[in-house]
Amino acid sequence: MNPYLTISILAGYFGLLLLISHFTSKGATNLTFFTANRQSPWFLVAYGMIGASLSGVTFISVPGEVGNSFFSYFQVVLGYIVGYAVIGIVLLPLYYRMNSLTIYGYLEERFGFYAYKTGASFFLLSRIVGSSFRLFLVAGVLQIAIFDAWNIPFWVAVLVTMVLIWLYTFRGGIKTIVWTDTLQTTFMLLAVVVSIKLIGDELGLSFMALSETVQASELSQIFFWDWQDGKNFFKQFASGAFIAIVMTGLDQDMMQKNLTCRSLKDAQKNMLWFTVTLVMVNLFFLVLGVLLYEFAEAKGIAIPERTDNLYPLLALEYFPLSVGILFLLGITAAAYSSADSAMTALTTSFCVDILGMKQAETLDPKQATVRKRVHVGFMFVIFFVIILFEVLNDESVINSIFKAAGYTYGPLLGLFGFGLFSKRIVRDRWIPLVCILSPILSYIINANSVEWLGGYRFGFEILIVNGLLTFVGLYLFSKKAGGGD
Repeated sequence: MNPYLTISILAGYFGLLLLISHFTSKGATNLTFFTANRQSPWFLVAYGMIGASLSGVTFISVPGEVGNSFFSYFQVVLGYIVGYAVIGIVLLPLYYRMNSLTIYGYLEERFGFYAYKTGASFFLLSRIVGSSFRLFLVAGVLQIAIFDAWNIPFWVAVLVTMVLIWLYTFRGGIKTIVWTDTLQTTFMLLAVVVSIKLIGDELGLSFMALSETVQASELSQIFFWDWQDGKNFFKQFASGAFIAIVMTGLDQDMMQKNLTCRSLKDAQKNMLWFTVTLVMVNLFFLVLGVLLYEFAEAKGIAIPERTDNLYPLLALEYFPLSVGILFLLGITAAAYSSADSAMTALTTSFCVDILGMKQAETLDPKQATVRKRVHVGFMFVIFFVIILFEVLNDESVINSIFKAAGYTYGPLLGLFGFGLFSKRIVRDRWIPLVCILSPILSYIINANSVEWLGGYRFGFEILIVNGLLTFVGLYLFSKKAGGGD
């Protein structure tokens, strides 16, 4: 694709985001930035969360990963249903009762100061890592589509992406994001639907024939039962449930959107329809993956060594220009929809949980100045982590993200789980030690599982192990609520 055309498309798209930001950030205060004044329509939040949940990982890695893991990822998606139900029934009522700017205020209420700071710190670490992985993926595509033609280095592509995101979020924060996410979700879904239709047209297949092709492909196998296989159904389903709980329900990024709804009832309706839609959309991405491989085989196109590059390769070099444009808009939307909300959530958590900004102080101009500086700071933090990731990464991005989440979100799972399901009093000063040791022990167990556990290989369920270790550690440093041991 012509790089000048590409830049023109991105400039137009970015102009739309700036226009939305202009209208949504009028009269914005810190409270607007953090909570959108809790006036967001639930259906708008539900639709926009689709794009934020999918991100560039689903957009590129899930279709490409079909060639390695078949439809096994859908087992994880089925587990999401259970996880989102827990969020709607257990966590959302808790957060609305607290009426706090961040969800980690619960840890201070339940355990104390050290638990509160530890939980917020693990979120900050988790979200920085996850957002950096996602943006790395998208920046790589933009590098191929634009910057390679002009011999501009990768770090420039990353810096440009980060600055653009900062420009339309630094004033309106979460209020702007709730609205821009709807635009971004739309472009992502359009790109997938149009790509599927194009492949059908190119291969001369009707809608029914496309369905039969997908069903007949060996890549469309969903269920795997070998207990030693990382794709085992029970492993994947349980992992999906816990991934949904920790990466949505215990994540300030995702919950911050839910907490902009007018009421608990609206937030729960949002979670219900978000769940139904997300399951269907993930299935569409898997179907697209099968069809991409079918298309490549029919046209004699070599599959890239890195499967993450399959969809970008076909869309930018072999699909018609109109589809390439939609793909570019879709992948850009995927980048912005996850990164903009991540920067806002990181800023919110750091200001409230680490610096101690409280709801009563949100109209203070000095606090607004601090918040803006923190926002810029996180822009540069993510930038440097992406550059580091480019040097170190050597495997599928989607697996990298969930592996990282298994270690960084595990302590959050253990903390919230112990707080909700046990009445025991934990010695607060020992909680940071427990939360640091649990991921280390999880890594050691994972590295030696084949030898120690008779050939068993952990998949995403290492997250559960991590959370369980945290839970046990908290129990060891606790006493009965009545004062006895």
